[in-house]
Amino acid sequence: MKTKNICFFVFLLIPLSTLLTQCFNKEKADPRDPVYAGSDKCIKCHKDVHDSYIHTAHFQSSRIADVNSIHGSFLKGKNAVNLNARLKVVMEKRHDGLYQVAYLDGKQLDAHRFDITFGGVKAETYLYWKGKEMFELPMSYFSALHSWTNSPGYAGDGADFSRPILRRCFECHSSYIKEIPQPDVDLQNRKVEFDPQSMILGIDCERCHGPGANHVNFHTEFPEVKTAKYIVKFSSLTRSQKLDACAVCHGSGKDVFMRSSFIFKMGDTLAKFKEPHFLTENPNPATLDVHGNQNGLLAFSKCFLMSNMDCTTCHDVHKNQSTNLALYSQKCMNCHNEANHNFCKMAPKLGAAVKNNCIDCHMPLKPSSVISVAASHGEKQVPYLVRTHRIAIYPEETQKILAFIGDKK
Repeated sequence: MKTKNICFFVFLLIPLSTLLTQCFNKEKADPRDPVYAGSDKCIKCHKDVHDSYIHTAHFQSSRIADVNSIHGSFLKGKNAVNLNARLKVVMEKRHDGLYQVAYLDGKQLDAHRFDITFGGVKAETYLYWKGKEMFELPMSYFSALHSWTNSPGYAGDGADFSRPILRRCFECHSSYIKEIPQPDVDLQNRKVEFDPQSMILGIDCERCHGPGANHVNFHTEFPEVKTAKYIVKFSSLTRSQKLDACAVCHGSGKDVFMRSSFIFKMGDTLAKFKEPHFLTENPNPATLDVHGNQNGLLAFSKCFLMSNMDCTTCHDVHKNQSTNLALYSQKCMNCHNEANHNFCKMAPKLGAAVKNNCIDCHMPLKPSSVISVAASHGEKQVPYLVRTHRIAIYPEETQKILAFIGDKK
């Protein structure tokens, strides 16, 4: 009898031990869907691409807020914004993190921790968790100003910690976050809650290449196969598909999405995701804001209309090339050259500059009405400029370049 009991006990232990082993060894599943591998799986075979990509604005579009992703100063004398004679916001290091703290007449009015950083190339704005809701902090850091100032759209005389972050913000600044459905209530009182554990910060590999679990599994089992299987190669897409892929975030700021763009896959048609809109009967590119509207501005460019160019004609999204104007100029001259009889007419006056900087003449930096901060006396200050993607002739910009060249002679 004892022998039978022992055998039965051992029989029970075998599946139990197997189950426990699977539980402890099982990797955390991607919150999007089991067909996603997670970008960390890509590094094994694509380390060079990964090591380059982590320095790009796409990768840094959102990060955990810490001393590495917050570049504003926390030193006394450089860490405060005086909103009026009585009210100020101070950036403080506390025992449990970094905080923005509002003081009224020297007494703490409100305080919230830096939890998420959005951006990092020209500017950073910050978010904080309040339960499962997320809100924007009132102070941002702007590289060009080398200082803290109120976040875009905020009044310059108040410390407002109540601006909620919506899913659309994450759809362009992250790879995924799950919104928690709410009971039907009036829109004014509706909460927007997220699952913090579902958040995938930055724009990861699978946001642009699609789900990669089958790709990883196949090439892990058959490493000798060098042709990529079960993954979207951007080069295989049609021109319109490429443009739609980028326009998810770089399209018109007036777009209203009917479906979450998190479910947009490479090759999808963007028109199926958003409401149709018409700016005017004859859209005027001068009225299109340069912030987040690169696709719309490019569509008005003669270079675009007269060619088969798309975003990747000029941009290698795996590399940080944003300041390399000479590289972009060389791309211009792949089409605009003496052999094609369409070279720059200002070349004799510009000299060597024509080969190093087509960009400042034909795609100049412009102010954005979306990115402005309150300054003194109710005026607006533009903390940085954005490069327009409407490729055109801007005579005033050419004169600036000629004046600069003349001053150097």
